[in-house]
Amino acid sequence: MSKTILYISDAVAIALVTVAGFAFHGETNADILPRVLLIFVPLTVAWFLLAPLLGLYQPEIVSNPKQLWRPALAMLFAAPLAALVRANILGSMVIPVFANVLAATSALGMVVWRGLYIFIARKGAR
Repeated sequence: MSKTILYISDAVAIALVTVAGFAFHGETNADILPRVLLIFVPLTVAWFLLAPLLGLYQPEIVSNPKQLWRPALAMLFAAPLAALVRANILGSMVIPVFANVLAATSALGMVVWRGLYIFIARKGAR
Protein backbone atom coordinates (compact mmCIF):
# COMPACT_ATOMS: atom_id res chain seq x y z
CA MET A 1 0.00 0.00 0.00
CA SER A 2 1.11 3.54 -0.60
CA LYS A 3 2.17 6.12 1.95
CA THR A 4 -0.78 8.30 0.92
CA ILE A 5 -3.19 5.55 1.92
CA LEU A 6 -1.33 5.18 5.22
CA TYR A 7 -1.54 8.93 5.92
CA ILE A 8 -5.25 9.04 5.17
CA SER A 9 -6.02 5.88 7.11
CA ASP A 10 -4.04 7.13 10.13
CA ALA A 11 -6.25 10.22 10.16
CA VAL A 12 -9.35 8.05 9.81
CA ALA A 13 -8.18 5.88 12.73
CA ILE A 14 -7.70 8.99 14.87
CA ALA A 15 -11.17 10.22 13.85
CA LEU A 16 -12.75 6.88 14.73
CA VAL A 17 -11.11 6.78 18.16
CA THR A 18 -12.14 10.40 18.79
CA VAL A 19 -15.75 9.77 17.82
CA ALA A 20 -15.76 6.53 19.83
CA GLY A 21 -14.66 8.51 22.88
CA PHE A 22 -17.60 10.86 22.54
CA ALA A 23 -19.97 7.94 21.90
CA PHE A 24 -18.68 6.25 25.05
CA HIS A 25 -19.90 9.32 26.94
CA GLY A 26 -23.28 9.17 25.19
CA GLU A 27 -22.61 12.13 22.91
CA THR A 28 -23.44 11.18 19.35
CA ASN A 29 -25.46 14.01 17.81
CA ALA A 30 -24.18 16.49 15.25
CA ASP A 31 -23.92 19.26 17.86
CA ILE A 32 -20.67 17.76 19.13
CA LEU A 33 -18.79 18.31 15.86
CA PRO A 34 -16.95 21.44 17.09
CA ARG A 35 -15.87 19.57 20.22
CA VAL A 36 -14.79 16.55 18.17
CA LEU A 37 -12.71 18.82 15.94
CA LEU A 38 -11.24 20.50 19.01
CA ILE A 39 -9.50 17.25 19.92
CA PHE A 40 -9.25 15.58 16.47
CA VAL A 41 -7.31 18.42 14.81
CA PRO A 42 -4.65 18.89 17.53
CA LEU A 43 -4.27 15.13 17.93
CA THR A 44 -3.89 14.59 14.20
CA VAL A 45 -1.37 17.44 13.87
CA ALA A 46 0.63 16.13 16.84
CA TRP A 47 0.55 12.62 15.35
CA PHE A 48 1.83 13.79 11.97
CA LEU A 49 4.58 15.80 13.67
CA LEU A 50 5.79 12.89 15.81
CA ALA A 51 5.12 9.80 13.67
CA PRO A 52 7.80 10.51 11.04
CA LEU A 53 10.38 11.05 13.80
CA LEU A 54 9.76 7.46 14.91
CA GLY A 55 9.96 6.15 11.35
CA LEU A 56 6.27 5.36 11.12
CA TYR A 57 6.18 5.90 7.37
CA GLN A 58 9.31 3.91 6.52
CA PRO A 59 8.39 0.65 4.75
CA GLU A 60 10.70 -1.54 6.83
CA ILE A 61 9.08 -0.28 10.05
CA VAL A 62 5.49 -0.09 8.79
CA SER A 63 5.59 -3.73 7.66
CA ASN A 64 7.20 -5.19 10.81
CA PRO A 65 4.85 -6.37 13.62
CA LYS A 66 7.75 -6.12 16.08
CA GLN A 67 7.69 -2.35 15.52
CA LEU A 68 4.10 -1.86 16.72
CA TRP A 69 5.48 -0.24 19.86
CA ARG A 70 6.37 2.79 17.73
CA PRO A 71 2.81 3.96 16.97
CA ALA A 72 1.94 3.49 20.64
CA LEU A 73 4.92 5.57 21.72
CA ALA A 74 4.14 8.29 19.19
CA MET A 75 0.56 8.50 20.40
CA LEU A 76 1.61 8.49 24.06
CA PHE A 77 3.43 11.74 23.30
CA ALA A 78 0.98 13.15 20.73
CA ALA A 79 -2.10 12.88 22.94
CA PRO A 80 -0.81 14.97 25.89
CA LEU A 81 0.44 17.55 23.39
CA ALA A 82 -3.02 17.63 21.82
CA ALA A 83 -4.64 17.94 25.26
CA LEU A 84 -2.37 20.90 26.00
CA VAL A 85 -3.25 22.60 22.72
CA ARG A 86 -6.95 21.95 23.37
CA ALA A 87 -6.69 23.43 26.86
CA ASN A 88 -4.94 26.53 25.49
CA ILE A 89 -7.64 27.01 22.85
CA LEU A 90 -10.32 26.69 25.53
CA GLY A 91 -8.42 28.91 27.97
CA SER A 92 -8.45 26.15 30.56
CA MET A 93 -6.09 23.68 32.18
CA VAL A 94 -5.21 20.19 31.03
CA ILE A 95 -7.22 17.62 32.94
CA PRO A 96 -4.71 14.83 33.68
CA VAL A 97 -7.30 12.05 33.52
CA PHE A 98 -8.47 13.29 30.11
CA ALA A 99 -4.90 13.44 28.79
CA ASN A 100 -4.11 9.95 30.11
CA VAL A 101 -7.28 8.37 28.76
CA LEU A 102 -6.80 10.13 25.42
CA ALA A 103 -3.21 8.84 25.27
CA ALA A 104 -4.12 5.27 26.20
CA THR A 105 -7.13 4.92 23.92
CA SER A 106 -5.44 6.65 21.01
CA ALA A 107 -2.31 4.52 21.40
CA LEU A 108 -4.44 1.37 21.49
CA GLY A 109 -6.45 2.51 18.47
CA MET A 110 -3.34 3.27 16.46
CA VAL A 111 -1.69 -0.05 17.36
CA VAL A 112 -4.85 -1.92 16.34
CA TRP A 113 -5.03 0.03 13.07
CA ARG A 114 -1.33 -0.42 12.27
CA GLY A 115 -1.61 -4.13 13.12
CA LEU A 116 -4.50 -4.42 10.67
CA TYR A 117 -2.44 -2.52 8.12
CA ILE A 118 0.40 -5.05 8.45
CA PHE A 119 -2.05 -7.94 8.12
CA ILE A 120 -3.73 -6.42 5.03
CA ALA A 121 -0.41 -5.52 3.39
CA ARG A 122 0.98 -9.03 3.94
CA LYS A 123 -2.19 -10.67 2.66
CA GLY A 124 -2.08 -8.46 -0.46
CA ALA A 125 1.59 -9.34 -1.07
CA ARG A 126 0.76 -13.06 -1.43
